[in-house]
Amino acid sequence: MRFLVLIALVVLAVWLIRRALRAPAKDVEVQNKTEAKGGELVQCEHCGMYLPRAEARQAAGRLYCSDEHARLGVR
Repeated sequence: MRFLVLIALVVLAVWLIRRALRAPAKDVEVQNKTEAKGGELVQCEHCGMYLPRAEARQAAGRLYCSDEHARLGVR
């Protein structure tokens, strides 16, 4: 019985160590995907929503999330 508990503890320890070492790599991967899709995030001047710069609308030197917010201007 002690042998089975020891094996379970070793398997659990190995799993926890592998999981802890793998977590930072996922954060870097997500960041790289975000940069590849649209690059820098900017904030809409009207509603405050963040969106990729490539998707933002520009009017009067300010960035907006949609044509409607660009028409309405700064809140």
